[in-house]
Amino acid sequence: MSGILFVNSSPSSASPLSKASEASDLFDQSALSTLAQRLVEAARRAGADAADAVAVRGVSQGVEVRDGRVEESERSEGDDVGLRVLVGQRQAVVSTNDISGDGVAKLAERAVAMARVAPDDKYVGLADPALLAREFADLDLLDRNIPTTSELERRACEAEAAALAVKGVTKSGGASASSGIGGMVLVTSTGFHGSYLRSSHGISMTAISGEGTGMERDYDFTSAPHASDLDSPESVGRRAGERTVARANPRKVETCKVPVVYDPRVSGSLIGHLVGAINGASIARKTSFLKDRMGEQLFAKNIRIIDDPLRVRGLRSQTFDAEGVKVKKLALIDEGVLTTWLLDCATARELGLVTTGHAHRGVSSSPSPGSYNLHLEPGELTPKELISDIKQGFYVTDLIGSGVNGVTGDYSRGASGFWIENGEITYPVSEVTIAGHLLPMFKSLVPANDLEFRYGINAPTVRIEGLTLGGR
Repeated sequence: MSGILFVNSSPSSASPLSKASEASDLFDQSALSTLAQRLVEAARRAGADAADAVAVRGVSQGVEVRDGRVEESERSEGDDVGLRVLVGQRQAVVSTNDISGDGVAKLAERAVAMARVAPDDKYVGLADPALLAREFADLDLLDRNIPTTSELERRACEAEAAALAVKGVTKSGGASASSGIGGMVLVTSTGFHGSYLRSSHGISMTAISGEGTGMERDYDFTSAPHASDLDSPESVGRRAGERTVARANPRKVETCKVPVVYDPRVSGSLIGHLVGAINGASIARKTSFLKDRMGEQLFAKNIRIIDDPLRVRGLRSQTFDAEGVKVKKLALIDEGVLTTWLLDCATARELGLVTTGHAHRGVSSSPSPGSYNLHLEPGELTPKELISDIKQGFYVTDLIGSGVNGVTGDYSRGASGFWIENGEITYPVSEVTIAGHLLPMFKSLVPANDLEFRYGINAPTVRIEGLTLGGR
Protein backbone atom coordinates (compact mmCIF):
# COMPACT_ATOMS: atom_id res chain seq x y z
CA MET A 1 0.00 0.00 0.00
CA SER A 2 2.74 2.46 0.85
CA GLY A 3 5.50 0.88 -1.26
CA ILE A 4 9.17 1.48 -0.63
CA LEU A 5 9.70 4.43 1.66
CA PHE A 6 12.87 6.47 1.93
CA VAL A 7 13.79 9.20 4.37
CA ASN A 8 16.73 11.53 4.19
CA SER A 9 18.36 12.19 7.53
CA SER A 10 21.59 11.78 9.43
CA PRO A 11 23.06 8.29 8.88
CA SER A 12 23.89 8.17 12.58
CA SER A 13 20.31 8.83 13.65
CA ALA A 14 18.38 5.86 15.02
CA SER A 15 15.64 7.69 16.88
CA PRO A 16 12.20 6.11 17.35
CA LEU A 17 9.43 7.70 15.36
CA SER A 18 7.34 8.19 18.47
CA LYS A 19 9.73 10.70 20.03
CA ALA A 20 8.95 14.07 18.48
CA SER A 21 12.09 15.75 19.76
CA GLU A 22 14.28 13.14 18.07
CA ALA A 23 12.04 12.61 15.03
CA SER A 24 13.00 16.06 13.81
CA ASP A 25 16.33 14.48 12.78
CA LEU A 26 14.41 12.54 10.14
CA PHE A 27 13.76 15.77 8.28
CA ASP A 28 17.40 16.88 8.31
CA GLN A 29 18.99 15.99 4.97
CA SER A 30 22.29 17.77 5.53
CA ALA A 31 24.29 14.64 6.41
CA LEU A 32 23.04 12.77 3.36
CA SER A 33 23.75 15.76 1.16
CA THR A 34 27.33 15.83 2.44
CA LEU A 35 27.66 12.09 1.87
CA ALA A 36 26.44 12.33 -1.72
CA GLN A 37 28.82 15.21 -2.40
CA ARG A 38 31.74 13.21 -0.97
CA LEU A 39 30.90 10.25 -3.21
CA VAL A 40 30.94 12.39 -6.35
CA GLU A 41 34.23 14.05 -5.37
CA ALA A 42 35.78 10.69 -4.54
CA ALA A 43 34.71 9.32 -7.92
CA ARG A 44 36.37 12.20 -9.74
CA ARG A 45 39.56 11.69 -7.74
CA ALA A 46 39.49 8.00 -8.63
CA GLY A 47 39.45 8.81 -12.34
CA ALA A 48 35.77 9.17 -13.32
CA ASP A 49 35.01 11.68 -16.08
CA ALA A 50 31.57 12.29 -14.56
CA ALA A 51 29.49 10.95 -11.68
CA ASP A 52 26.27 11.31 -9.78
CA ALA A 53 25.20 10.00 -6.39
CA VAL A 54 21.95 9.35 -4.59
CA ALA A 55 21.71 8.94 -0.83
CA VAL A 56 18.57 7.82 0.96
CA ARG A 57 17.39 6.49 4.27
CA GLY A 58 14.24 4.40 4.54
CA VAL A 59 11.89 4.48 7.53
CA SER A 60 8.39 3.02 7.61
CA GLN A 61 6.01 1.63 10.17
CA GLY A 62 2.86 -0.42 9.83
CA VAL A 63 0.29 -2.31 11.86
CA GLU A 64 -1.95 -5.21 10.80
CA VAL A 65 -4.97 -6.28 12.85
CA ARG A 66 -7.48 -9.09 12.62
CA ASP A 67 -10.51 -9.62 14.81
CA GLY A 68 -9.61 -6.59 16.88
CA ARG A 69 -6.13 -7.87 17.77
CA VAL A 70 -2.76 -6.79 16.45
CA GLU A 71 -1.30 -9.56 14.29
CA GLU A 72 1.81 -7.75 13.19
CA SER A 73 3.56 -4.49 13.95
CA GLU A 74 6.57 -3.59 11.85
CA ARG A 75 9.14 -0.85 11.68
CA SER A 76 11.93 -0.76 9.12
CA GLU A 77 14.88 1.58 8.80
CA GLY A 78 17.99 1.49 6.65
CA ASP A 79 20.57 3.64 4.91
CA ASP A 80 21.44 3.22 1.24
CA VAL A 81 23.69 5.10 -1.14
CA GLY A 82 24.25 4.67 -4.84
CA LEU A 83 27.02 5.98 -7.09
CA ARG A 84 27.04 6.09 -10.88
CA VAL A 85 30.35 6.81 -12.61
CA LEU A 86 31.23 7.38 -16.25
CA VAL A 87 34.64 6.76 -17.80
CA GLY A 88 34.44 7.81 -21.42
CA GLN A 89 31.38 6.02 -22.85
CA ARG A 90 31.45 3.38 -20.14
CA GLN A 91 29.22 3.35 -17.08
CA ALA A 92 28.99 1.50 -13.76
CA VAL A 93 26.63 1.71 -10.80
CA VAL A 94 27.43 0.55 -7.27
CA SER A 95 25.48 0.78 -4.03
CA THR A 96 25.97 -0.01 -0.37
CA ASN A 97 24.40 0.46 3.03
CA ASP A 98 27.75 0.38 4.85
CA ILE A 99 29.57 3.72 4.71
CA SER A 100 32.17 4.04 7.45
CA GLY A 101 35.80 5.07 7.68
CA ASP A 102 37.29 5.00 4.18
CA GLY A 103 34.15 3.40 2.71
CA VAL A 104 33.46 6.36 0.43
CA ALA A 105 36.86 6.17 -1.28
CA LYS A 106 36.68 2.39 -1.64
CA LEU A 107 33.19 2.56 -3.15
CA ALA A 108 34.30 5.19 -5.66
CA GLU A 109 37.42 3.23 -6.63
CA ARG A 110 35.42 0.07 -7.14
CA ALA A 111 32.88 1.89 -9.32
CA VAL A 112 35.59 3.40 -11.53
CA ALA A 113 37.32 0.03 -11.88
CA MET A 114 34.02 -1.54 -12.96
CA ALA A 115 33.35 1.24 -15.47
CA ARG A 116 36.76 0.79 -17.10
CA VAL A 117 35.92 -2.81 -18.03
CA ALA A 118 32.28 -2.19 -18.93
CA PRO A 119 31.22 -2.22 -22.60
CA ASP A 120 30.98 1.09 -24.46
CA ASP A 121 27.54 2.67 -24.62
CA LYS A 122 27.38 5.78 -26.77
CA TYR A 123 24.10 6.90 -25.17
CA VAL A 124 25.20 7.11 -21.52
CA GLY A 125 25.98 10.41 -19.86
CA LEU A 126 24.74 12.96 -17.37
CA ALA A 127 22.00 15.44 -18.25
CA ASP A 128 22.78 18.61 -20.18
CA PRO A 129 23.35 21.30 -17.51
CA ALA A 130 20.93 23.57 -19.37
CA LEU A 131 18.09 21.14 -18.57
CA LEU A 132 18.73 20.88 -14.82
CA ALA A 133 16.20 22.14 -12.30
CA ARG A 134 17.20 25.43 -10.68
CA GLU A 135 14.06 26.20 -8.69
CA PHE A 136 12.15 23.81 -6.46
CA ALA A 137 8.46 24.55 -5.91
CA ASP A 138 6.85 23.73 -2.57
CA LEU A 139 4.45 20.88 -3.39
CA ASP A 140 3.37 20.37 0.24
CA LEU A 141 4.38 16.72 0.30
CA LEU A 142 5.62 16.43 3.88
CA ASP A 143 3.37 15.79 6.87
CA ARG A 144 5.51 16.33 9.95
CA ASN A 145 2.95 14.79 12.29
CA ILE A 146 4.23 11.23 12.62
CA PRO A 147 1.58 8.87 14.05
CA THR A 148 2.34 6.64 17.00
CA THR A 149 1.93 2.88 16.82
CA SER A 150 -1.21 3.16 18.96
CA GLU A 151 -2.67 5.66 16.48
CA LEU A 152 -2.04 3.25 13.61
CA GLU A 153 -3.68 0.47 15.64
CA ARG A 154 -6.71 2.70 16.19
CA ARG A 155 -7.07 3.45 12.47
CA ALA A 156 -6.84 -0.22 11.52
CA CYS A 157 -9.24 -1.37 14.24
CA GLU A 158 -11.83 1.26 13.32
CA ALA A 159 -11.68 0.22 9.66
CA GLU A 160 -12.14 -3.42 10.59
CA ALA A 161 -15.02 -2.72 12.97
CA ALA A 162 -16.84 -0.72 10.30
CA ALA A 163 -16.50 -3.57 7.79
CA LEU A 164 -17.70 -6.19 10.26
CA ALA A 165 -20.74 -4.03 11.02
CA VAL A 166 -21.96 -4.37 7.43
CA LYS A 167 -24.75 -6.93 7.23
CA GLY A 168 -23.55 -10.01 5.35
CA VAL A 169 -19.87 -9.69 6.24
CA THR A 170 -18.87 -12.90 8.03
CA LYS A 171 -15.13 -12.50 8.57
CA SER A 172 -12.29 -10.05 8.54
CA GLY A 173 -9.54 -10.54 6.01
CA GLY A 174 -7.44 -8.11 8.02
CA ALA A 175 -6.99 -4.36 8.26
CA SER A 176 -3.79 -2.36 8.19
CA ALA A 177 -2.51 1.16 8.69
CA SER A 178 0.91 2.50 7.81
CA SER A 179 3.01 5.62 7.61
CA GLY A 180 6.43 6.63 6.40
CA ILE A 181 8.64 9.36 5.05
CA GLY A 182 10.56 9.14 1.82
CA GLY A 183 12.84 11.16 -0.40
CA MET A 184 16.21 11.44 -2.04
CA VAL A 185 19.33 13.57 -2.30
CA LEU A 186 20.88 13.77 -5.76
CA VAL A 187 24.30 15.32 -6.45
CA THR A 188 26.01 15.38 -9.85
CA SER A 189 29.49 16.36 -10.99
CA THR A 190 27.89 18.95 -13.28
CA GLY A 191 26.82 21.00 -10.29
CA PHE A 192 23.28 19.83 -9.57
CA HIS A 193 22.32 19.41 -5.91
CA GLY A 194 18.70 18.68 -5.11
CA SER A 195 16.60 16.88 -2.53
CA TYR A 196 13.01 16.19 -1.65
CA LEU A 197 11.00 14.62 1.14
CA ARG A 198 7.51 13.20 1.11
CA SER A 199 5.41 11.44 3.70
CA SER A 200 2.85 8.72 3.15
CA HIS A 201 -0.10 7.42 5.12
CA GLY A 202 -2.42 4.54 4.32
CA ILE A 203 -5.35 2.50 5.62
CA SER A 204 -6.71 -0.69 4.06
CA MET A 205 -9.34 -3.30 4.87
CA THR A 206 -10.29 -6.69 3.38
CA ALA A 207 -13.70 -8.18 4.21
CA ILE A 208 -15.12 -11.66 3.61
CA SER A 209 -18.73 -12.75 3.12
CA GLY A 210 -20.24 -16.24 2.95
CA GLU A 211 -18.83 -19.55 4.08
CA GLY A 212 -16.75 -22.38 2.58
CA THR A 213 -16.64 -22.42 -1.21
CA GLY A 214 -19.24 -19.64 -1.26
CA MET A 215 -16.92 -17.08 0.30
CA GLU A 216 -16.26 -13.79 -1.47
CA ARG A 217 -13.82 -11.07 -0.55
CA ASP A 218 -13.22 -7.46 -1.48
CA TYR A 219 -11.23 -4.55 -0.15
CA ASP A 220 -10.86 -0.81 0.05
CA PHE A 221 -7.95 1.46 0.87
CA THR A 222 -6.94 5.08 1.09
CA SER A 223 -3.50 6.65 0.80
CA ALA A 224 -2.16 10.20 0.83
CA PRO A 225 0.98 12.17 1.74
CA HIS A 226 -0.95 13.94 4.53
CA ALA A 227 -2.98 12.03 7.09
CA SER A 228 -5.63 14.77 6.97
CA ASP A 229 -6.34 13.83 3.34
CA LEU A 230 -7.09 10.18 4.12
CA ASP A 231 -10.63 8.90 3.98
CA SER A 232 -11.83 8.02 7.46
CA PRO A 233 -11.15 4.48 8.70
CA GLU A 234 -14.91 3.99 9.05
CA SER A 235 -15.57 4.82 5.39
CA VAL A 236 -12.76 2.54 4.23
CA GLY A 237 -14.14 -0.36 6.27
CA ARG A 238 -17.74 0.29 5.26
CA ARG A 239 -16.90 0.37 1.54
CA ALA A 240 -14.87 -2.84 1.85
CA GLY A 241 -17.81 -4.53 3.54
CA GLU A 242 -20.41 -3.26 1.09
CA ARG A 243 -18.33 -4.30 -1.91
CA THR A 244 -17.82 -7.76 -0.46
CA VAL A 245 -21.52 -8.31 0.22
CA ALA A 246 -22.43 -7.09 -3.28
CA ARG A 247 -20.26 -9.87 -4.76
CA ALA A 248 -22.17 -12.66 -3.02
CA ASN A 249 -23.51 -15.52 -5.15
CA PRO A 250 -21.84 -14.55 -8.44
CA ARG A 251 -23.02 -16.06 -11.71
CA LYS A 252 -21.21 -17.06 -14.86
CA VAL A 253 -22.19 -15.76 -18.28
CA GLU A 254 -21.98 -17.10 -21.80
CA THR A 255 -19.15 -15.98 -24.04
CA CYS A 256 -20.29 -12.87 -25.87
CA LYS A 257 -19.20 -9.55 -27.36
CA VAL A 258 -20.48 -6.62 -25.31
CA PRO A 259 -19.66 -3.09 -24.11
CA VAL A 260 -17.46 -3.17 -21.02
CA VAL A 261 -17.54 -0.42 -18.39
CA TYR A 262 -14.52 -0.05 -16.09
CA ASP A 263 -15.00 1.10 -12.51
CA PRO A 264 -12.60 3.92 -11.46
CA ARG A 265 -10.79 1.42 -9.27
CA VAL A 266 -9.58 -0.44 -12.39
CA SER A 267 -9.96 2.07 -15.25
CA GLY A 268 -6.52 3.53 -14.52
CA SER A 269 -5.00 0.23 -15.66
CA LEU A 270 -5.86 1.19 -19.26
CA ILE A 271 -3.79 4.35 -18.86
CA GLY A 272 -1.01 2.21 -17.42
CA HIS A 273 -0.97 0.08 -20.58
CA LEU A 274 -0.66 3.21 -22.71
CA VAL A 275 2.19 4.57 -20.60
CA GLY A 276 4.05 1.27 -20.78
CA ALA A 277 3.78 1.37 -24.56
CA ILE A 278 5.15 4.93 -24.85
CA ASN A 279 8.04 4.37 -22.47
CA GLY A 280 11.19 5.47 -24.28
CA ALA A 281 13.01 2.23 -23.45
CA SER A 282 10.33 0.20 -25.27
CA ILE A 283 10.36 2.59 -28.20
CA ALA A 284 14.16 2.48 -28.52
CA ARG A 285 14.11 -1.33 -28.45
CA LYS A 286 11.18 -1.38 -30.92
CA THR A 287 9.20 -3.59 -28.54
CA SER A 288 6.04 -1.44 -28.38
CA PHE A 289 2.92 -1.69 -30.51
CA LEU A 290 2.91 2.13 -30.58
CA LYS A 291 6.49 2.53 -31.84
CA ASP A 292 5.37 4.07 -35.17
CA ARG A 293 2.30 5.92 -33.87
CA MET A 294 3.71 9.28 -32.74
CA GLY A 295 1.36 12.07 -33.81
CA GLU A 296 -1.51 9.71 -34.60
CA GLN A 297 -5.10 9.98 -33.36
CA LEU A 298 -5.30 7.11 -30.88
CA PHE A 299 -8.35 8.29 -28.94
CA ALA A 300 -11.44 10.40 -29.58
CA LYS A 301 -10.79 14.13 -29.92
CA ASN A 302 -12.13 14.94 -26.44
CA ILE A 303 -9.53 12.72 -24.69
CA ARG A 304 -6.61 14.20 -22.78
CA ILE A 305 -4.22 12.16 -20.63
CA ILE A 306 -1.97 14.19 -18.35
CA ASP A 307 1.21 13.42 -16.42
CA ASP A 308 1.66 16.02 -13.68
CA PRO A 309 4.72 15.71 -11.40
CA LEU A 310 3.97 19.11 -9.87
CA ARG A 311 0.55 18.33 -8.39
CA VAL A 312 0.34 19.70 -4.86
CA ARG A 313 0.13 16.80 -2.37
CA GLY A 314 0.37 14.29 -5.22
CA LEU A 315 1.33 10.71 -4.42
CA ARG A 316 4.19 10.76 -6.98
CA SER A 317 5.03 14.46 -7.10
CA GLN A 318 8.57 15.82 -7.23
CA THR A 319 10.34 18.84 -8.72
CA PHE A 320 13.21 17.11 -10.52
CA ASP A 321 13.82 13.69 -12.01
CA ALA A 322 16.52 11.14 -11.16
CA GLU A 323 19.01 12.95 -13.40
CA GLY A 324 18.27 16.39 -11.94
CA VAL A 325 16.24 17.49 -14.96
CA LYS A 326 13.42 19.96 -14.41
CA VAL A 327 10.00 18.32 -14.63
CA LYS A 328 6.76 19.78 -15.96
CA LYS A 329 3.11 18.98 -16.50
CA LEU A 330 2.73 17.21 -19.83
CA ALA A 331 -0.21 16.09 -22.00
CA LEU A 332 0.71 12.61 -23.24
CA ILE A 333 -2.52 12.50 -25.22
CA ASP A 334 -3.94 15.83 -26.40
CA GLU A 335 -7.22 15.93 -28.32
CA GLY A 336 -6.79 12.20 -28.76
CA VAL A 337 -3.34 12.51 -30.36
CA LEU A 338 -0.17 10.86 -29.03
CA THR A 339 2.22 13.78 -28.43
CA THR A 340 5.33 12.36 -26.74
CA TRP A 341 7.34 9.44 -25.46
CA LEU A 342 8.46 9.24 -21.82
CA LEU A 343 12.21 9.80 -21.98
CA ASP A 344 15.28 9.91 -19.80
CA CYS A 345 18.59 11.19 -21.18
CA ALA A 346 19.89 7.87 -22.52
CA THR A 347 16.70 6.88 -24.37
CA ALA A 348 16.36 10.43 -25.68
CA ARG A 349 19.88 10.31 -27.15
CA GLU A 350 19.17 6.93 -28.71
CA LEU A 351 16.02 8.30 -30.36
CA GLY A 352 17.61 11.61 -31.36
CA LEU A 353 15.33 13.56 -29.01
CA VAL A 354 15.55 15.56 -25.76
CA THR A 355 14.69 14.06 -22.38
CA THR A 356 11.19 14.79 -21.10
CA GLY A 357 12.38 14.69 -17.49
CA HIS A 358 10.98 11.24 -16.75
CA ALA A 359 14.10 9.53 -15.36
CA HIS A 360 13.59 7.30 -12.33
CA ARG A 361 16.30 5.51 -10.42
CA GLY A 362 17.05 3.29 -7.47
CA VAL A 363 20.38 3.30 -5.66
CA SER A 364 21.55 0.17 -7.49
CA SER A 365 20.37 0.98 -11.00
CA SER A 366 20.96 3.49 -13.76
CA PRO A 367 18.14 5.87 -14.70
CA SER A 368 15.20 4.63 -16.76
CA PRO A 369 11.97 6.33 -17.89
CA GLY A 370 8.79 6.29 -15.82
CA SER A 371 5.70 8.38 -15.11
CA TYR A 372 4.52 10.55 -12.21
CA ASN A 373 0.90 11.48 -11.39
CA LEU A 374 -1.20 10.31 -14.33
CA HIS A 375 -4.83 11.06 -15.01
CA LEU A 376 -7.42 10.81 -17.75
CA GLU A 377 -9.49 13.98 -17.88
CA PRO A 378 -13.21 13.43 -17.20
CA GLY A 379 -15.98 13.50 -19.76
CA GLU A 380 -19.48 15.00 -19.51
CA LEU A 381 -21.71 11.99 -18.84
CA THR A 382 -22.44 10.63 -15.38
CA PRO A 383 -21.63 6.93 -14.85
CA LYS A 384 -25.36 6.18 -14.91
CA GLU A 385 -25.73 7.97 -18.23
CA LEU A 386 -22.70 6.13 -19.57
CA ILE A 387 -24.41 2.76 -19.16
CA SER A 388 -28.03 3.83 -19.71
CA ASP A 389 -28.25 2.56 -23.32
CA ILE A 390 -26.44 -0.75 -22.78
CA LYS A 391 -28.85 -3.64 -23.36
CA GLN A 392 -26.31 -6.21 -22.21
CA GLY A 393 -22.83 -5.49 -20.94
CA PHE A 394 -20.28 -5.97 -18.21
CA TYR A 395 -19.26 -3.61 -15.39
CA VAL A 396 -15.77 -4.66 -14.25
CA THR A 397 -14.60 -3.96 -10.70
CA ASP A 398 -11.58 -6.27 -10.45
CA LEU A 399 -8.92 -7.42 -12.90
CA ILE A 400 -6.72 -10.48 -12.49
CA GLY A 401 -3.37 -11.26 -14.04
CA SER A 402 -1.30 -9.25 -16.50
CA GLY A 403 -2.23 -10.70 -19.88
CA VAL A 404 -1.37 -7.64 -21.97
CA ASN A 405 1.20 -7.98 -24.75
CA GLY A 406 3.08 -4.69 -25.05
CA VAL A 407 4.64 -5.74 -28.36
CA THR A 408 1.39 -6.58 -30.18
CA GLY A 409 -1.21 -4.67 -28.14
CA ASP A 410 -3.28 -7.81 -27.52
CA TYR A 411 -5.35 -7.54 -24.34
CA SER A 412 -6.66 -10.41 -22.21
CA ARG A 413 -7.40 -10.16 -18.51
CA GLY A 414 -9.33 -12.17 -15.98
CA ALA A 415 -12.10 -10.14 -14.39
CA SER A 416 -15.06 -10.00 -12.05
CA GLY A 417 -17.79 -7.44 -11.67
CA PHE A 418 -21.49 -7.07 -12.47
CA TRP A 419 -23.78 -7.74 -15.40
CA ILE A 420 -25.44 -4.76 -17.05
CA GLU A 421 -28.95 -5.30 -18.40
CA ASN A 422 -31.18 -2.62 -19.92
CA GLY A 423 -28.98 0.14 -18.56
CA GLU A 424 -28.91 -1.16 -14.99
CA ILE A 425 -26.24 -2.95 -12.95
CA THR A 426 -27.80 -6.24 -11.89
CA TYR A 427 -26.14 -9.40 -10.53
CA PRO A 428 -22.47 -10.16 -9.73
CA VAL A 429 -20.35 -12.03 -12.28
CA SER A 430 -17.06 -13.86 -11.75
CA GLU A 431 -14.58 -16.06 -13.62
CA VAL A 432 -14.68 -14.27 -16.95
CA THR A 433 -11.99 -13.01 -19.31
CA ILE A 434 -12.02 -9.68 -21.16
CA ALA A 435 -10.23 -9.79 -24.51
CA GLY A 436 -9.54 -7.32 -27.27
CA HIS A 437 -6.78 -5.15 -28.76
CA LEU A 438 -5.63 -1.91 -27.19
CA LEU A 439 -5.78 0.20 -30.37
CA PRO A 440 -9.55 -0.23 -30.98
CA MET A 441 -10.08 -0.10 -27.21
CA PHE A 442 -8.40 3.31 -27.05
CA LYS A 443 -10.44 4.50 -30.05
CA SER A 444 -13.78 3.66 -28.46
CA LEU A 445 -12.94 4.78 -24.90
CA VAL A 446 -15.54 7.16 -23.42
CA PRO A 447 -14.92 8.66 -19.94
CA ALA A 448 -17.56 9.61 -17.39
CA ASN A 449 -17.42 12.72 -15.20
CA ASP A 450 -16.49 11.07 -11.88
CA LEU A 451 -12.70 11.57 -11.80
CA GLU A 452 -11.17 11.54 -8.31
CA PHE A 453 -7.49 11.74 -7.39
CA ARG A 454 -6.99 8.67 -5.20
CA TYR A 455 -4.14 6.72 -6.81
CA GLY A 456 -0.92 7.20 -8.75
CA ILE A 457 -2.93 6.67 -11.95
CA ASN A 458 -6.43 8.14 -11.87
CA ALA A 459 -9.27 7.78 -14.35
CA PRO A 460 -13.05 8.15 -14.16
CA THR A 461 -15.48 5.38 -15.06
CA VAL A 462 -14.85 4.52 -18.72
CA ARG A 463 -16.79 2.61 -21.36
CA ILE A 464 -15.23 0.55 -24.17
CA GLU A 465 -17.18 -1.03 -27.01
CA GLY A 466 -17.09 -4.48 -28.54
CA LEU A 467 -14.87 -6.46 -26.18
CA THR A 468 -15.10 -10.23 -26.03
CA LEU A 469 -16.23 -11.57 -22.69
CA GLY A 470 -15.06 -15.15 -22.27
CA GLY A 471 -17.41 -17.09 -19.99
CA ARG A 472 -18.95 -20.55 -20.07
